[in-house]
Amino acid sequence: MTAAFYVALPLTGFLLGWMIRWLYARFQLSSAEQKAERIKQEAVREAEAEKRQILLEAKDQLIRERNQQERDTRERRTELQRLERRVLQKEENLDKKVQFLDKQEEQLETRGKSLDEKETFLEGQEEQYRKELERISALTADEAKKLLMQGLENDARRDAQSIVNKIEQDAQLAAEKRSRDILVTTMQRLASEVTTEVTVTSVSLPSDEMKGRIIGREGRNIRTLETLTGVDVIIDDTPEAVVISCFDPVRREIARISLERLIADGRIHPARIEEVVQKVTKEISQKIYEEGEKVVFDIGLHNLPQELIKALGRLYFRTSYGQNVLAHSKEVAVIAGMLAAEIGANRDIAKRSALLHDIGKGIETDSDQNHAEIGMELARKLGEDPRVINAIGSHHADVEPTCIESTIVQMADAISAARPGARRETLDNYVKRLENLENIAESFSGVEKAFAIQAGRELRVVVNYEQISDDDAKELCKSIARKIETDLRYPGRIKVTIIRETRIVEYAR
Repeated sequence: MTAAFYVALPLTGFLLGWMIRWLYARFQLSSAEQKAERIKQEAVREAEAEKRQILLEAKDQLIRERNQQERDTRERRTELQRLERRVLQKEENLDKKVQFLDKQEEQLETRGKSLDEKETFLEGQEEQYRKELERISALTADEAKKLLMQGLENDARRDAQSIVNKIEQDAQLAAEKRSRDILVTTMQRLASEVTTEVTVTSVSLPSDEMKGRIIGREGRNIRTLETLTGVDVIIDDTPEAVVISCFDPVRREIARISLERLIADGRIHPARIEEVVQKVTKEISQKIYEEGEKVVFDIGLHNLPQELIKALGRLYFRTSYGQNVLAHSKEVAVIAGMLAAEIGANRDIAKRSALLHDIGKGIETDSDQNHAEIGMELARKLGEDPRVINAIGSHHADVEPTCIESTIVQMADAISAARPGARRETLDNYVKRLENLENIAESFSGVEKAFAIQAGRELRVVVNYEQISDDDAKELCKSIARKIETDLRYPGRIKVTIIRETRIVEYAR
């Protein structure tokens, strides 16, 4: 019995546990069903409430739209009625105007008939008066008309010449005063030193023995140097000196520095020459970019392409009449900025155009174009402003200036080039320029003698007082000035002065 009890006891416990779990599961299922039912009922109620809310809002919206449409309809109807009244009123006014015009037309027709009758009568009277005047004056109508026209023409010419003279005097006084103020203000603000940097083409040697080492065995050293740098090394009887000749100042500078370093080092052979030339070429390229970047920074320009900066840097090694071209370009940019500020032009465009006006001189090309045309093509290729392109091309009058900035660049270029000490001129060129000035003036009829004075900046012309009148002298002065502008190239400006005087000489014996 005890064994059966111990066997039945776990079975009873298992059944009892299973019943409890079954009852608990039934209880949870019933609770979940009740909860789901409640959620369902709540969802149905919320859906019903939302549905009613949506229906109410839709009805309200429909009512509002209907009211708005009725208001719009009333307003349109009112506007149409107003327009209809205006149209009717205009029709009435037009009818009144048509009636008034009809009356006016009738009156004009009556007046026209009366005027025709008067015109016929006056024509008869005019013919009688004309015959009487011809009889009294002993002149025909054509002769009297010709005399009258000649008198009027002479009076008109005299008055016109007086007006032209007065306008020219007023304009000259105003222009001179204004231009003098602008130029004086600009030159007072310009404080740049006059520096002349000339590329050295002669290299000093410690002794004449160095010439043989530079030439090398069978000339291999000098050939290597000339091939790598593109220059001509001239070794003549000049004591302790070698001359470097090349049209490209950058290549000439590379050859000069390379040769000086080779002489200082003492090792002169083809491999060493190649090494030194490569190193100097890199240094010169870096210096070119640094010089261009320095000028751009000093002027205050931004977003300048690297190709333009390099071309600017190459101008550091170029000179024009002894004036460094890069320093000249910088000075022109400063002057152009001042001029643009004085007259209210675009300062940035003026300074950018002035800095780049000689950029064509720093470009390596085999083209036969001048530096202005080359600079225009480069600026156009790099997407510069059309005003900048025009200023570059027109600074030597190769193309017509199309904006005020182009004219400012021309003025600034002339100021920088004509400033005392800025440029050098050879004696032959100087004498030739003076002779050309005098020959141009003496080529005109009525000129007795011409004198170029003040270093060619003024031309005084003595004319024959019997052949040239005062009015003719003014035209002659303008013609000489125009011919000088057309035929000669010169820095700054040339003053032309006409001298017309009467000299009466008698001797007492």
